[in-house]
Amino acid sequence: MQGNYIRTAAAELLTVQEAAAVLRIPVTTLRYWRHLGVGPDGFRLGRRVVYRRQDVDRWVTEQQQAQSPHR
Repeated sequence: MQGNYIRTAAAELLTVQEAAAVLRIPVTTLRYWRHLGVGPDGFRLGRRVVYRRQDVDRWVTEQQQAQSPHR
């Protein structure tokens, strides 16, 4: 059971390159956003920066809601 959880958790982690591909932006833009603190939440895992897929999806939803007229 624990092996399945580890595989699922790891599958939900995106590298900088994968997160940029999901967002359809250059990797340099995602790194710059991280520097400014304005993009999706990322964190260091060892020496690498990773993003949880759910955090990327949540951030996209927040951006959409911020742009939508309030009804």
